[in-house]
Amino acid sequence: MPTLLIVHHAPTPGVRALADAVVAGAHDDAIEGVDVVVRAALEATAADVLGADGYLLGTPANFGYMSGALKHFFDTIFLEAGGALTDDGGAAASAGEAKPFGLWVHGRYDTTGAVRSVLSIVGALAWRQSAAVLEVLGDVGGAERDAAYELGGTVAALLDG
Repeated sequence: MPTLLIVHHAPTPGVRALADAVVAGAHDDAIEGVDVVVRAALEATAADVLGADGYLLGTPANFGYMSGALKHFFDTIFLEAGGALTDDGGAAASAGEAKPFGLWVHGRYDTTGAVRSVLSIVGALAWRQSAAVLEVLGDVGGAERDAAYELGGTVAALLDG
């Protein structure tokens, strides 16, 4: 059975609402045969990543960057999970079978730097962006929760055999 790994840092009610909606979407009744594993960013391991067939990532935008917790996740799993580096230590395109991923980011005023930072790291893993990035500014309402639900369902459906 394919596994979808959801890794998030959800320290605020808004980000938590998005995370809950993503998880609910991944568990939609129309999707069968996908094991959904949810991990807080500070608890996810390389074994979780290596055991997954697809990924959903969630973070607040903090000071123009992803959360420290999600960055810690990447720092701890990157090389073991197949990340590639250039000779100068920068991220390099990774070889191997590309696994689908999706991303949601919540910011009060801007999400640009957070999205850019996640995508640059993920670009050096054998993952492929399989859904538009969900960028939410300000309060999280019904439309934003619906979009998060759709994101979770979309990536999970890609794994549904």
